[in-house]
Amino acid sequence: MPAYLPLVAQFGSVLGRLSSTEERLLASVVLALAAIALAALAVPFLLRQCRRLVAQRYLGGAIDDFVGQVNDRFPVTTPVVLLLRSLQVGICLVTGGTLLVIWNQQWLVTQAYTLVQFSVGDVLAWVFTGLLVVGAYVGMGLLEDAVAAFSREADRMTAHQEQIVTRVGQIGLLVVVAFVLLGFWGVDLGGLLVGAGFLGIVVGLAARQTLGSLIAGFVLMFSRPFEIGDWVEVGDEAGVVTDITIINTRLENFDGEFVVIPNDRVADRAITNRSQKGRLRLRVDVGIEYEADPATAAEVATEAIETVDQVEETPRPHVFPRDFGDSAVVLEMRFWIEHPTPPKRWRAQARVVERVKTAFDREGITIPYPQRELSGRAETGGFRVDDGRSETVRPDGAECDDSTD
Repeated sequence: MPAYLPLVAQFGSVLGRLSSTEERLLASVVLALAAIALAALAVPFLLRQCRRLVAQRYLGGAIDDFVGQVNDRFPVTTPVVLLLRSLQVGICLVTGGTLLVIWNQQWLVTQAYTLVQFSVGDVLAWVFTGLLVVGAYVGMGLLEDAVAAFSREADRMTAHQEQIVTRVGQIGLLVVVAFVLLGFWGVDLGGLLVGAGFLGIVVGLAARQTLGSLIAGFVLMFSRPFEIGDWVEVGDEAGVVTDITIINTRLENFDGEFVVIPNDRVADRAITNRSQKGRLRLRVDVGIEYEADPATAAEVATEAIETVDQVEETPRPHVFPRDFGDSAVVLEMRFWIEHPTPPKRWRAQARVVERVKTAFDREGITIPYPQRELSGRAETGGFRVDDGRSETVRPDGAECDDSTD
């Protein structure tokens, strides 16, 4: 028998002396009013005073800031409010039991205890479990705030990446809390871990490509070789990044088609980001006749390029002779555009070609077409072309038709 049951019996005998109904009603009303005053006024006042005393004497600096953050985010589930609600529930239970004793219903109190049979250890275990669950809930909220603050201050993640990191962290926290609670309540984790290991092997073999894309997605998330809106080239695919998920990356190519690339393939291929620096250098070749002066042609081309609106003034366009072609001296024209996109690149190249062609025509610089020089052996009559037919005159005066159909 619990030690406090005799006390309950003695208390019941004292209250049992209230023989008349009027006395019991008066005692019930007084008890109810006292319980209401205690639960609604006295206990909240005492808790506020204790909290203020603890804050003034023990809390300060980082600890005070942390408590403030918890109270701001979870005003209903703060430890003080939980303690207040627990005390109020306890007062209600004690008041209800006392009312039963006043009305000679002690057997209900004893029967309720017999059904519940709570020990002090059980109560502490349930309290620890509740505190751990509440702590996990508070920790999930604080983790979400921490990730949001990191993303906002460092500008390191997109909204989608922020959500992924938050959810993964919260799931990890819940898994840890679940294992702690299972171990605390004596659940054998050995068999559970063995089963989880076999399940992990099966899932890993069945979905190794998906898991590879998942891991590569986290690598891309933190290495950030590109962002949404960047113009990139991944292997043989090129386009503008429209979405980055934890499994794949989506591009919109220049034909308006959407290309979905698994993240493991993105991580295994060379990535060219043409938008990361905010500018892009373009190259356009033009040929001039061998009789023209390359320096003069380069100067004319440079001045023509500088008149194009899409071309950046700094760095200046650069034109220089690059190669001896079959029919021309090849000049390479280099110039920069800002905030590059495929349409802007095409427009800039088209404007440069138009302006350079106009400038060369104005200055009398010829852009030659492919040419071939034909030579024949020194023979009587020689080699001639007549109406698209090539003929060779032999020394004996006979003509030989060399043309082919």
